[in-house]
Amino acid sequence: MRKKIVAGNWKMNCTLPEGKKLASEVIHMVEDRVQNDAQVILIPPFIHLTGIYSLIGSVSNIYLGAQNCHQEREGAFTGEVSASMLVSAGASYVILGHSERREYFGETDELLAEKVKFVLDNNLTPIFCCGEKLETREAGDHENLVGQQVATALFELSEDEIKNVVIAYEPVWAIGTGKTASAEQAQEMHAFIRKQIAAKYSQEVAESISILYGGSVKPENAKEIFDQPDVDGGLIGGASLKSKDFVDIVKAFD
Repeated sequence: MRKKIVAGNWKMNCTLPEGKKLASEVIHMVEDRVQNDAQVILIPPFIHLTGIYSLIGSVSNIYLGAQNCHQEREGAFTGEVSASMLVSAGASYVILGHSERREYFGETDELLAEKVKFVLDNNLTPIFCCGEKLETREAGDHENLVGQQVATALFELSEDEIKNVVIAYEPVWAIGTGKTASAEQAQEMHAFIRKQIAAKYSQEVAESISILYGGSVKPENAKEIFDQPDVDGGLIGGASLKSKDFVDIVKAFD
């Protein structure tokens, strides 16, 4: 059975006190109101990690993630954070290749291949992001682009390694725009990604990998999207900053 996952990417939002308050609300609501076995991942800014990890405590289905990490173990990389640092702060997951990192910081699939391998070697689970811009979608080239992103960044991994990767498909045109891919469009791309993995590795490997949808998921559309056979959850942006909205999305799996 593939893991059902709802991950909240806070991006560059919330002061430390605000972040602790938000995390506390989510943790308590999940404990009180959620009846399913979905994994919940809180992904705050780096400065929040240790504080929020202490709040999570022994709650069995809530995990801590980070928004990025460097591809080197240590060294003179001012402003960067290593995989081992994230582990020491309590993180279990890390986002790699988010569209904003690609757009604003020039991250390439070749660089992300290095990061994915390094993260796995440090016993962190990468949430590898892929997806297309509007012009690529309108040109009908979205499958080629996403296929290339996945192949370049992930297909040097062994079968055992890629089984420990979570993939997040994020149509860039649906992030922060209020637009959302239809449930059918999400399913189509998730199925395509899974087919690519099956062709490279095996159907068994492909069926073991959780693929999340990351494009303006809200309480109103979460159930329809999550009900699609190849959609295993969501990487949530704006809605993760409102505790009730985020937990309502988690409850879409009930």
